Amino acid sequence: MRKLSSTNYYNQTFLEEKCTLNELIHLLSKRWLTEVLFSIEEGNNRFSSLKEDLKHISDNILADRLKLLEQHKLIVRNNHLGEVPVKVEYALTETGARLSELLDGLCKFSETEMEFPG
Repeated sequence: MRKLSSTNYYNQTFLEEKCTLNELIHLLSKRWLTEVLFSIEEGNNRFSSLKEDLKHISDNILADRLKLLEQHKLIVRNNHLGEVPVKVEYALTETGARLSELLDGLCKFSETEMEFPG
């Protein structure tokens, strides 16, 4: 968490107000967020299947990233209350599916057009 009086906070706020793309990039830069989004798109719609697909992610980070994706309306959480224990499934929203498609294009671009050291 950034201090609200820091220069970094003011700079980030300025950039986010200047163009919402900066806010989106800040969100997407959170470790594991795009991988969770892609994993849900691939059909891993339960916490346990996401954990299995993303072997090195911690439970806390996965739960946090799912909350962030839900808060930004990129995924929906479906609770099946009639089952014991309650079954929870995640699915991409239309917006989440569109973003995933755009990100897939950026992945392909970075693979074919960019050169990264190392």
